[in-house]
Amino acid sequence: MNLESFKTFYFAAQYGSISKASEQLYITQPAVSRAIKQLEDDMGCTLFIRTPKGVKLTQEGEVLYKYIDQAFNFISAAKKKIEDIKNLLSGEIRIGVSDTLCKHYLLPHLKRFNMAHPAIKVHVICPTTPEIISHLKAGKIDFGIINMPFHDEQLHLKSIMEIQDCFVAGEKYKHLSTQKQPLSEIVKHPLLLLERSSNSRLYIDRYFQENSISVRPDFELGNIDLLIQFARFDFGIACVIKNFIKDDLAKGNLYEIEPLEKIPPRSIGAAWLKDVPLSIAASKLINSLEYESKEQ
Repeated sequence: MNLESFKTFYFAAQYGSISKASEQLYITQPAVSRAIKQLEDDMGCTLFIRTPKGVKLTQEGEVLYKYIDQAFNFISAAKKKIEDIKNLLSGEIRIGVSDTLCKHYLLPHLKRFNMAHPAIKVHVICPTTPEIISHLKAGKIDFGIINMPFHDEQLHLKSIMEIQDCFVAGEKYKHLSTQKQPLSEIVKHPLLLLERSSNSRLYIDRYFQENSISVRPDFELGNIDLLIQFARFDFGIACVIKNFIKDDLAKGNLYEIEPLEKIPPRSIGAAWLKDVPLSIAASKLINSLEYESKEQ
């Protein structure tokens, strides 16, 4: 099927003139006539009748024009839709993020993005990191926001914000916050850690191992909010992300207990499949997350 012949036919029918069709298509009049003759031969019928004023559609030409006109309208609508997507006037983003990162990190950024691009629909689910990776590979989400470090050959991983883990406690252990403590001293007290399945817990476990410390936490909880509450009620010393508890530290609800063996900083990252290109809207959101995090 020669689409150029249909395009030439469409313009000749629309303007009722071979010369005007050639002007619109930037080709010669003989080229227009040849394209129409080729299409008539392919269709096995006459599509135009020549008149002193130009050309007029035959009955068969009228039928063809009706469908070609509809096709060009669909093409125009598709082009406009793509322009809208490019200009963030439509589209959707599907994100996977943990409860903690959603509440303490993503929501404020998402609010600003929504205000700037209200036509973009954003869908958020809050599973664990392994489930986020599973959803990515199944094509159920566009990208995930996860705690780093993380390695997977199938994924692009982009750091978007540096975070710092820390130990905190309530009034009962306030005395430990007056000066830095050996890690061996900190772990003598009840420890509150995230569940073993979390990427953050794996990172802290490696930190303990690298400092030759063996730990058996008294509480293993599902999210940082629970760790914060248990620490405030004096159940022990919790390991949480300092970036997310600045208000509690400033108000004296929690006290930071600094180990002599500093916990190395890490980052939050965006993850998406290498062989699946991000939509323009998803790329825009990831870039805005990275930029706003650096500005803070």
